[in-house]
Amino acid sequence: MADSQLQKRLFLDIPTAFLLLFFVLPLVALVVLSFWQTENYKIVREWSTINYRTLATEKAYVTFFVRSLVMAVAVSTTLVVLSWPIAYFIVRYGGRYKLIFSLLLVIPFLSGEVLRLIALQGMLGPAGLINGALVKLGAAPLRFIMYSNVASFIALLYLYLPMVVTTVYLSLLNFDFRLASAASACGAGRLQVFTEVIWPLNLSGTLVGFMLCFVPTLSASLVPRFLGGPNGQLYGMSIAQQFGESGTWALGAAMGVVLFLFSALALVTLSFGVNLRRTGFTGLGRQ
Repeated sequence: MADSQLQKRLFLDIPTAFLLLFFVLPLVALVVLSFWQTENYKIVREWSTINYRTLATEKAYVTFFVRSLVMAVAVSTTLVVLSWPIAYFIVRYGGRYKLIFSLLLVIPFLSGEVLRLIALQGMLGPAGLINGALVKLGAAPLRFIMYSNVASFIALLYLYLPMVVTTVYLSLLNFDFRLASAASACGAGRLQVFTEVIWPLNLSGTLVGFMLCFVPTLSASLVPRFLGGPNGQLYGMSIAQQFGESGTWALGAAMGVVLFLFSALALVTLSFGVNLRRTGFTGLGRQ
């Protein structure tokens, strides 16, 4: 009995200690730093809300945040729309090649994010493969697809598509398609089967995929730096600048706190859209 209790304590205490050390404490330190100030690359330990007032009143920071929010919603929504048919095809028609198809989704992660962005530069640049092919065909090069928000949008789709497809795929993999067949047998059309059976019963997995893309897109810094151009700066890139060349760490900490709170609020809001009973969760454990 004592050994069993010890195992349970270790099973709970180790991850709890890990979360406290590497998540809660750094977050608390970030919150404390956000109420201090930075002058001449030195931290001034004087409590003030000036950093948050700056974020609320300075037009540039408001613009960066709104631009990042629009980008995150657009990218995440587009990825969900793209991921569903891909994941559905793999689950329904992959047959014995399901595992191979799922492993192919991991291939982009075999190289670093920076290398993938450099590859995109070679694809989308003024002398890249796409524009080079257009010139060869006698068409004008597409100037808008490089160093712009369009380029950032394409890059974010490219970076996070495997992640969202995998999430939806895992959700569909555990779905009993006999329910869809039963609905069809009762006279429901294909669209009705999807909207009334398949979609709601896999909504939790879809929302997880949405959030797995939404949060990193909202805080993206490398993509706008490589592909965004002068008018494509996003909120995450601005945060990186505060901790880098600007040296205004306290303001950057305040920006990080705002980002965390908004992401948490978005997660809580989306969680209300999940009907746990419709996703198969009853809340009852085995007796």
